[in-house]
Amino acid sequence: MKKVNPVNQEEHLARAKANNLSISTKHSVEICRYLRYKDTTTAKKILEETIALKRAIPFKRYNRDVGHKPGIAAGRYPQKAAQEILKLIKTVEANAQFKGLNTSQLKITKILANKASIPLTGSRFRHGTKRTHLEIEVMEKKKEAKRKKTKEENKKKEEKTNKASPKETEKTKKENKEPKK
Repeated sequence: MKKVNPVNQEEHLARAKANNLSISTKHSVEICRYLRYKDTTTAKKILEETIALKRAIPFKRYNRDVGHKPGIAAGRYPQKAAQEILKLIKTVEANAQFKGLNTSQLKITKILANKASIPLTGSRFRHGTKRTHLEIEVMEKKKEAKRKKTKEENKKKEEKTNKASPKETEKTKKENKEPKK
């Protein structure tokens, strides 16, 4: 596996963390898997549609007894987790803007949800509450400019396609020299 030097990457990277959020870890894991490697603008649009119950998040791992949704297999509308992740994406965009990155070209490179500690509430009949840690990293996308081909490269390409066997070239030369009757 190739190791990446984090010092060189820090200039184009922004991070945000949220600890002990009162949201479902399983829902957060599914949302994070769905949003990974997407642009922040599309991720925000997806989450807003999920909150409005217009787009379901596909559940691939924690899909036991989960019904099918239109266009996908098992899926749900995890509104509470989507709201918290949307807040975190807006926070990481603000961090990127503070760092001087172009916010329209941000791509989510790392987004993960971890299970946090489970504090017990109540005195007599105690029960645990759900807690989740979230972490997100975005990186500025590099625009790859399309390079125009030089005349030399075009000539080489034409020569390769127009190459014929030596016998054929001799025949064509003779035919071209002799006028047709």
